[in-house]
Amino acid sequence: MLERDVVIIGAGATGLTAATQLKAAGKSVLVLEARDRVGGRLWTNAIDGQMFEIGGQWVSPDQTALIDTLAELGLDTYSRYREGESVYIGPDGEPKRFTGDIFPASEETKAEIERLIEVLDGLVAETDVAAPWTHPRAAEFDHISFRRWLEDQTPDTEAVENISLFIADAMLTKPSHAFSLLQALLMAASAGSFTHLVDADFILDKRVVGGLQQVPLTLAAQLGDDVLLNQPVTTIEWGEDGAVVRTATLEVAAAQVIVAVPPNLYSRIDYVPALPRLRQQQFQHQSLGLVIKVHATYETPFWREDGLSATAFSPYQIVHEAYDNTNHGETQGTLVGFVSDEKADALFKLSAAERKDRILASLAAYYGPAALSPVVYYESDWAAEEWTQGAYAASFDLGGLTRYGAMQLEPIGPMRFGSSDLAAEGYQHVDGAIRVGKRLAAEVLAALPTA
Repeated sequence: MLERDVVIIGAGATGLTAATQLKAAGKSVLVLEARDRVGGRLWTNAIDGQMFEIGGQWVSPDQTALIDTLAELGLDTYSRYREGESVYIGPDGEPKRFTGDIFPASEETKAEIERLIEVLDGLVAETDVAAPWTHPRAAEFDHISFRRWLEDQTPDTEAVENISLFIADAMLTKPSHAFSLLQALLMAASAGSFTHLVDADFILDKRVVGGLQQVPLTLAAQLGDDVLLNQPVTTIEWGEDGAVVRTATLEVAAAQVIVAVPPNLYSRIDYVPALPRLRQQQFQHQSLGLVIKVHATYETPFWREDGLSATAFSPYQIVHEAYDNTNHGETQGTLVGFVSDEKADALFKLSAAERKDRILASLAAYYGPAALSPVVYYESDWAAEEWTQGAYAASFDLGGLTRYGAMQLEPIGPMRFGSSDLAAEGYQHVDGAIRVGKRLAAEVLAALPTA
């Protein structure tokens, strides 16, 4: 049996950050990863010779923990291409070009959208991102769906659909009737404001040269043999004095354990003794959404010649948003688009060929017929990944955030749970994963006996 001060389950950004911090403090660690690679929901891969960031990829100005890490690791960034006009498709199905933040709708709809953003920014300012359940109206806000709240605020359906898009389709990847207003406020607060979420130039600002997976790859390289792949954890036998962590091929005794995987995977581990009943209930009320991330590479970025930035969105299209995703230094042009929640449900009922045709037709609605003929096409389907099973992050059902939110941060004996899904600032982003990794490392260091 191996022995370590700390065993960390999961070699994503959270687990590797925690391991790096603990090792720097002089503690012995072992990171166990179920996959045959490190990175978790960060994955850069070549498809038909073309590099795609299959998972997370963007860096925004508020993500200071990630920005600091990139600097420490010597990783460079570059700005997303955004010159030219954007495209919006409204309920009439006609593509409309525009510049600025507010898309071309009627003056009444524009006014409603601006008013709703102001109302949401006000509520976000009242929300403690680290403890949204402490809001004076938390119970009320957690028992009404975001969709119902929006419909109570305005009769303007187009305004409702577009405000909903920025939280539901673009972030939580669930229908807006499936999560609460409080969960929406947490999502916005984690980015600093709702205004930030609707500003693509802010939230999708930069990318890392060579891909964001370089963060976990570099951290893992520094840890060397303290990271083991192809080691899905089957059992944690725990008590107040420590734990024994088992995989199919090894056992590790440790004083502390960090479970750094998404909450929907916690139940893949057998805990001996069983976890407290309310924590088991908590896991059943958190789930990931569903999204198809579409990558389409063309011989050239043809949209630029047409005066388009490639920024495009519509709550009425299969692809609800799309952007220029051309890699640093490449002459080819790449678009990235997203299909989420119930629209993704419908596409997954089709054959792969039919699904591709529908998606490319949606891209063509924004950019014209040239979008129908990519030289490389790929769909990231994280719901099919055994060790993820969804995207982008776990969120609670109605009432779950006030019922279980504070509890999810509490240790159980020698075990602590955390990932970007449990972040405050940077929730569901790599920035949040790094913040959680540092917090968990600090908590574990405080819990370990001093020499």
